[in-house]
Amino acid sequence: MGKKVDIESSWNELLKEEFEKDYFTGIVSFLKTEKAAGKSIYPAGPLIFNAFNTTPVNEVKVVVIGQDPYHNPGEAMGLSFSVPQGVRVPPSLKNIYKELNRDLGFVIPVHGDLTSWAKQGVFLLNAMLTVEHKKAGSHKKIGWQDFTNAVISKLSEERNGIIFMLWGNFAKGKKEFIDTDKHHVLEAFHPSPLAGNRFQGCGHFSKTNEILAANGQKPINWNL
Repeated sequence: MGKKVDIESSWNELLKEEFEKDYFTGIVSFLKTEKAAGKSIYPAGPLIFNAFNTTPVNEVKVVVIGQDPYHNPGEAMGLSFSVPQGVRVPPSLKNIYKELNRDLGFVIPVHGDLTSWAKQGVFLLNAMLTVEHKKAGSHKKIGWQDFTNAVISKLSEERNGIIFMLWGNFAKGKKEFIDTDKHHVLEAFHPSPLAGNRFQGCGHFSKTNEILAANGQKPINWNL
C-alpha cells in the first residue's frame, strides 16, 4: 500500500507504517467509492498531498495547521489557506494578509497562492485532506485526522526547532502531538472573520523570522 501513495519520498519513508494501517486503507476505499458514485471531491487527486510534495520532511521550518479544504470548485489546492491564482482570496486569508501587512509591511497581493511559502519550508497542512463539494467538514470522520495527527507526531519526533502556528481552538487541539521541549508553538485566534479581528496583532510572522534567525536559519520571505 505504502508504495502506491503518490507522495514525496522523505514523507513516504516517514509515514510508510501509516499507509499500511487499516484506517488509511479505509480512506482510500471511501474516496474511490464516493468518486464512483459521482460525487465531486476536492482537491483533485494529484493535489491531495500537495503540501507534502512541496515541502519535504527535512525542509519543514514552520507548520500552519488548517481544518479542511475549501469546498467550492477550483479553490482547494492541497495547501492550507491557499487558493490558486485567479480564484477569489478567501476571508481568512485576507485577514492573514492584513496581519502580515501590519506586522511586516507585507504588500497585499491580488491572489491567494501560497506555494512560495511552501517552497521555503512552510508546511501548509490541513487536518482533513479532502472534502465533498459544498459540504464543509464532510470528511472529518473518514480517518484523515488519524493520519494528520500521526504526521504532526512523527514530524515532532523526527525534527527539532520547528515553529508550529496554531490558529483557533481546532489547531490548538493539535498541541498534544507536539513536543514543546523541542519545538516552538505560537498560538492565536483563528484568522476567520467569525473570530472578529482577534487574529490581528498576533505578530506570528515577525516572531517566526526572529526565531529562525536566532537559530541560524534563513527567515521566510512572506511576500508573494
